[in-house]
Amino acid sequence: MMTFSNLKITFFLLAAGLLLASCEVLFFEEELADEARNNFEYLWQQCDENYSFFEYKNVNWDSVYDAYSPRVANGMSADSLFRVLWNMLNELRDGHVNLISPFNVSRFDIDLLGPDNIDFRLIRENYLSDRYYTNLPLIHDFLAGGQIAYFRIGSFATPLSDGDVQIALSRYRNTKGMILDIRGNGGGNLSSVFTLMNRLSRQKMKVYDSYIKSGPGREDFSGPQEAILEPPSRGLRYPKPVMVLTDRGTFSAASFLAVMARELPQMTLIGDTTGGGLGIPNGGQLPNGWTYRMSISRTITTDGQNFENGVPPDIRVILNDDLTKLGIDNVLERAMAEIL
Repeated sequence: MMTFSNLKITFFLLAAGLLLASCEVLFFEEELADEARNNFEYLWQQCDENYSFFEYKNVNWDSVYDAYSPRVANGMSADSLFRVLWNMLNELRDGHVNLISPFNVSRFDIDLLGPDNIDFRLIRENYLSDRYYTNLPLIHDFLAGGQIAYFRIGSFATPLSDGDVQIALSRYRNTKGMILDIRGNGGGNLSSVFTLMNRLSRQKMKVYDSYIKSGPGREDFSGPQEAILEPPSRGLRYPKPVMVLTDRGTFSAASFLAVMARELPQMTLIGDTTGGGLGIPNGGQLPNGWTYRMSISRTITTDGQNFENGVPPDIRVILNDDLTKLGIDNVLERAMAEIL
């Protein structure tokens, strides 16, 4: 079994190895001319050998080559080449797949696959006090006359320390339950997710397995590597019911939190399916100097499921436009009702 600290080191070493391998290829192939055809062929091959989800996403990568290869010719403009490569990468429908040039960054907008499911201004104006606490990335306050703790984390880009979590939990030790709102959270630092979830877990437990791409074959993976939640032996913990609010904008590290929440009996997912993003991204450099990244791992739940395309909620609730005009967040209201 592997705790997060060991898992993080494993990811780092494997990712570093892949990057070194990419650098080695670039070193030996430095004679490759900066021509459109070379850049296209190189990117297609790197995806072919390193991407994790062809079968899961039902993508025939050879057919993608046949479709896009005729669109690339030496002498085409950099912008035209970028657009062709962007369109090719978007066949993967993966928010962790990007191409980065000095003039543009490709993307696949996962959050647009579902309705916007949060209006945080509405929450601030109608649910939180005017003195709610902010200790980024965590915003928190009491709801329902002090009966419920509300934790809002809009991003994991800012690290969340164990001290931050304990200070916040100390305010809400006498509440009946917590609402953990990660709607629109695009991810960030996975270690912050473990820091928080360790304090919300009742016992040590495995929450998922990771498999890392380890060879050029499309099914060449190493693993599994177990990810373990391990509640600290000292300090504050919160064993009461927790409602986790999600939507399609809940991506990457935030989707990992949703996967973990499925394993904890006191947690309930409410809202919309997450955006997924459960593959660890890594990449390299094209002959022309543009960089790329793609998903190079798979996350499998303890019951054998792959939620790369999104973790479904236990209770599906979509923000009602008519109610928001009245200052009501019906997703939040449902979560409160589940606790009370």
